[in-house]
Amino acid sequence: MNYNILSYTIFSLITIYIIIWVGRLFHRNGRIFILSFFQNKEELTDTTNNLLLTGYYLFNIGYAIIQFSYWKKIETIADMLSSTLEKTGILILILAFLHYNNMLIIYVISNYKKNKHTTKN
Repeated sequence: MNYNILSYTIFSLITIYIIIWVGRLFHRNGRIFILSFFQNKEELTDTTNNLLLTGYYLFNIGYAIIQFSYWKKIETIADMLSSTLEKTGILILILAFLHYNNMLIIYVISNYKKNKHTTKN
């Protein structure tokens, strides 16, 4: 039995699920933050939010595809589980890092905008 093909299939299914689930969650719940950035301009907010979702999907799909080229030959079921879970764990860590990085950027920009408006008045 070719464990690599089975690993690729399992990893692909898990990755597709995670990418779509997290992307929808960020798209739906992140809108309010983007809306505050653009001072309640809904059209600009929605366009930006959709572009961010597209970039998110492209980045993560690209990462997942690249992972296939770094996969070593799998000989046993234990290797298959270990390898698949390692690749999935790395994906989740990357998603978490990017999310917190984006939240930090939003926080810094929001504070900058607040300070800029309070010093003018």
